[in-house]
Amino acid sequence: MNKVYPDAASALAGIVQDGQTIAVGGFGLCGIPEALILALRDSGVTDLTAISNNAGVDDFGLGQLLATRQIKKMISSYVGENKEFARQYLAGELEIEFTPQGTLAEKLRAGGAGIPAFYTKTGVGTIVAEGKPHAEFDGEQYVLERSLVADVSLVKAYMADRAGNLVFRKTARNFNPNVAMAGKITVVEVEKLVEVGEIDPDHVHLPSIFVHRIVVNETPEKRIEQRTVRSN
Repeated sequence: MNKVYPDAASALAGIVQDGQTIAVGGFGLCGIPEALILALRDSGVTDLTAISNNAGVDDFGLGQLLATRQIKKMISSYVGENKEFARQYLAGELEIEFTPQGTLAEKLRAGGAGIPAFYTKTGVGTIVAEGKPHAEFDGEQYVLERSLVADVSLVKAYMADRAGNLVFRKTARNFNPNVAMAGKITVVEVEKLVEVGEIDPDHVHLPSIFVHRIVVNETPEKRIEQRTVRSN
């Protein structure tokens, strides 16, 4: 089966639609599938629930989908750096499900592993745990968290072979493997595509079973979210 598509728009064709849950990899602006996000914006789909650690900035990443009002709900752990995000939330125009960062990562990983829910101490006694089942283990209170599964996952990797085995680059790995696992259909944007067998099996970060479609973006923008320089 050919998993490689000529561009981001064709990679999303036929699989994205209104009302879906979309999981997106990245941390801040590091390791985001920018070409796929842009193609998702241009597809015109609406009423999306977006699972992502954060929502980019106002003019880049998922911030572009907020600007076009294509996202109705965010499941996130951090919502700074985005004025439009804050404006929509405070105006009651955007639903938000806040999730502790480690819990969000585990909810995605567990969803990809077929685990429907798990108990964690994180959030017990806070608004995060309100309305959720609790249980006691070894004298400690835990809260039950439902796992996450997305209709479509959008992922950024450094390299893939044609089968879909992935290699991530340094901190750009972040949420991407967990997001890839959690997708019913996973589309991956890569900078480099190689033939099957060219990646050492010991260097594969995520196996091809989780990957359904691949698109190459050789020249991603790779913005720096917060640049701090030393004075002369």
